[in-house]
Amino acid sequence: MKIEKIMEILNGGESLTVEFKQSKNKLNKDVFESVCAFLNRNGGHLFLGVEDNGSVVGIDKEAIDNIKKNFVTSMNNPLKISPTFYLTVEDIEFDNKRILYIFVPESSQVHRCNGKIYDRNEDGDIDITDNTNLVSGLYMRKQGTYTENRIYPFANMSELRGDLFTKVRKLATNQRSNHPWQVMDDMELLKSAGLYLKDLQSGKEGITLAGILLLGKDELIFSALPHFKTDAILRRENTDRYDDRDDIRTNLIDSYERLMQFIAKHLNDKFYLEKDQRISLRDKIFREVVSNILIHREFSNPYPAKLVIEGDRVFTENSNKPHGNGIIDPNSFSPYPKNPTVAKFFKEIGWVEELGSGVRNIYKYNKIYSGAEPTFIEGDVFKTVIPLIPQGTNQATDQVTDQVTDQADREIKRLLEFCKVPRSRGEMQKFMNLNNRGYFRTKILNPLVKGGLLKLTIPNKPTSPKQKYYCDK
Repeated sequence: MKIEKIMEILNGGESLTVEFKQSKNKLNKDVFESVCAFLNRNGGHLFLGVEDNGSVVGIDKEAIDNIKKNFVTSMNNPLKISPTFYLTVEDIEFDNKRILYIFVPESSQVHRCNGKIYDRNEDGDIDITDNTNLVSGLYMRKQGTYTENRIYPFANMSELRGDLFTKVRKLATNQRSNHPWQVMDDMELLKSAGLYLKDLQSGKEGITLAGILLLGKDELIFSALPHFKTDAILRRENTDRYDDRDDIRTNLIDSYERLMQFIAKHLNDKFYLEKDQRISLRDKIFREVVSNILIHREFSNPYPAKLVIEGDRVFTENSNKPHGNGIIDPNSFSPYPKNPTVAKFFKEIGWVEELGSGVRNIYKYNKIYSGAEPTFIEGDVFKTVIPLIPQGTNQATDQVTDQVTDQADREIKRLLEFCKVPRSRGEMQKFMNLNNRGYFRTKILNPLVKGGLLKLTIPNKPTSPKQKYYCDK
């Protein structure tokens, strides 16, 4: 968060969506009551290291790491916060002092802290556990606002796909070796992920719409939501119709993979090193784009989500419950969770990062990928536009540049394949028909070694005349 924004919030004082906690050397006991109340109401901004009057006292430097660890651990402890909810802690230096900032989004579920339900009003956090009317109203508001929580009491476990349970357990364990899903049975996993709920007002319980869309068989999905589909379209030569199309009518897990495959089929990637590691700019951008149209859509609206690849851009559209209108500024927007349970599920399996990161990542990497800035437009239909060529450039010239880049990528891939057997610098240079030794070393060999794509046979003596290089990937 920018310093200017922090000053604005601190000067405004505590409110329905702002809470200050001193937490100078340990967490205040009532921190999680505020988090619970924010989750249950409209979300909010939580600052640690700030007095009730907005004065910044800071957190002791030696206590910061422990406070951050305790906060994250408690948020993942169902005895503290139930259902659990992942939150990111931002460490900020302000006025030569260290404070911690946590953005708490509104949740689609009703949460408890130490077994009690808290709600938020202008006076702070209120325990409403024993107030039947307030608790009932809270559940009704959540279920009326978030379609993903709709309960289907007659949906059976047999109508969910067992192979998807296996898959998501593996993906989650890849993210965290001790992930609790790996020892849970299917029903326990559903309940842990908030995909099986009980309506305390009506008494009915069952698999939610989110559970059906994430893990259901196609027949069950069609029965619950007949209009659900995502359209992937390539429109370059035949601009009136399409050159290629994938009409996707299946669960969100397979939908994500099919959309990424469609993108890989029709969009070029570019060689790019970030912190000495090769990354796929295309995947960095479009994993966020694809996640957004699958996660942040209004499922009850029959408007089909679509991803369209054209000659000079990619654009997506999906139905939306807007929290504003017009073009979004990535530097100042406040993220709002459209389907928090689905978003949290995608985060558990490593397909998205924290709330709000998608817009920022697309903005960052697309400027590297094409030299142009993306556009995000909030409305009843949310639209994302990803330019494929720099604004104001000649498209024909850019296509030639892309062809040159593609050729270079193919040459690098050929070289890496050649190095499946250890090769000397001279052998590699000859293989690529390059005479300039300095150019080969600085522009090709060194980046591949730094990026981890080539390894040394004698790593302790990088300048050894007997040095060879190999690729083990």
